[in-house]
Amino acid sequence: MNREKKLKYLRVALCVFGVVFMAGIPAMMQIWPSGWGLSPAQPEYEQVLMAMYITLGAFLLYAAKNPMNHKSLIWFTVVSSLVHGGVTLVQAIIDEAEHANIFGDIPAFFVVAFVLWTLMPKNLGPKKSH
Repeated sequence: MNREKKLKYLRVALCVFGVVFMAGIPAMMQIWPSGWGLSPAQPEYEQVLMAMYITLGAFLLYAAKNPMNHKSLIWFTVVSSLVHGGVTLVQAIIDEAEHANIFGDIPAFFVVAFVLWTLMPKNLGPKKSH
């Protein structure tokens, strides 16, 4: 896939994930708390998580306008999604009360990381002209 096409898809992905982080994560924590929330419920901590993801979502939407000016934010999203998914996966394996997360937020965070990782241009040097 050429650089311009990748950037186009990256902009779309940033918009989609921005909206999902702003609206989808808080909604899923309410709709399916066993797959997206904490067991037992910890409303204060969950509010902090929702606030952080709503904020990240807003910044991803902003970054979609010019992704190459926001590379560090995008890479932060990739790495933090991998870390969040990985830590939650370990917790789900160890703690039976967290097993539903294996089908909830864990794959979602790995998908975010994979998609953004795949779409981020690896060659950030000047464009080659043919």
